[in-house]
Amino acid sequence: MYNKPNVKHWTGRVDSETDLDSYRYHQRVKMTPISEMPIISKQSKMVGMIGFKCDEGVKRNKGRIGAGEAPDYIRRSLAKLPCHLTPETELADAGDIVCEAGEMETAQDQLGTAVAEILESGVTPIILGGGHETFYGHYLGVRKFLGSDAKLGMINIDAHFDMRPYEKESSSGTMFKQILDNDQNCGYLCMGIQKQGNTKALFETAEKNKVDYILEEELSLNQLEDTKRCIDEFVKDKDFIILTLCTDAIDSAHAPGVSAPSPFGLDPKLVRSLLRHVAANEKMLSFDISEVNPSLDENNKTVTLAAHLVNEVLMHISL
Repeated sequence: MYNKPNVKHWTGRVDSETDLDSYRYHQRVKMTPISEMPIISKQSKMVGMIGFKCDEGVKRNKGRIGAGEAPDYIRRSLAKLPCHLTPETELADAGDIVCEAGEMETAQDQLGTAVAEILESGVTPIILGGGHETFYGHYLGVRKFLGSDAKLGMINIDAHFDMRPYEKESSSGTMFKQILDNDQNCGYLCMGIQKQGNTKALFETAEKNKVDYILEEELSLNQLEDTKRCIDEFVKDKDFIILTLCTDAIDSAHAPGVSAPSPFGLDPKLVRSLLRHVAANEKMLSFDISEVNPSLDENNKTVTLAAHLVNEVLMHISL
């Protein structure tokens, strides 16, 4: 089901009603249903946010549900932040795709259609998940927009490969195997992998599928330049890249409100730096953030962090 955008999620302090430099996000965003998304010329800049209210994949993966409520919470937190977008950059809220009656595959297809339509308008999509099954719908939309021949790089900041078997059913833990099994023009880089978050069999599956990955213990701000070089090497032979952040990659002290908390997760400042680097690459098409679970959060700590990270992508995206 598709829900049109609702301005009630976009409220906050007003420092000025006329000075653009004093605006916060709630003063810059426009409620723009997908059917009303304008065609953007190359001289214009626009980002379209769409929510994916689904955590059926998390449920199937035996995780703690609640991420389906995240899009509105992230909107409310982002709304209050100062907006540093350039005056010529427009921001649209395109509403939500909602999973009903456990029909996850249908919802993923609908998200794919929405993402493709946003891209076809010349607008850059940012998807607010949802469980990490969000990414499969995200991918479907990008591939529909690009066609089958483009070399697509998938960059995932995550504690898990999400490459479990899917013969019985797909879930939030199967997407990347589904894609790599059926799309020969896709490459996969995963940063933040934890040994205790993945079985030996999953590491073997990753090796078999020629997945590029960096372990959590190999990532730090002190090693950031080496990591950036790894990212650039991965991107080099790709035509386009898409970026996804699974919030459970972040240290649970900073992100407790997730399905699978990570006591040895990544520092938020490192994640911010990684997002900035990838978002600034001219090959990046789109971004999603997933696995924020408001029902498990502590004082909106995870929701607030998610909003700040979305803000970082918005400020650094290469439009």
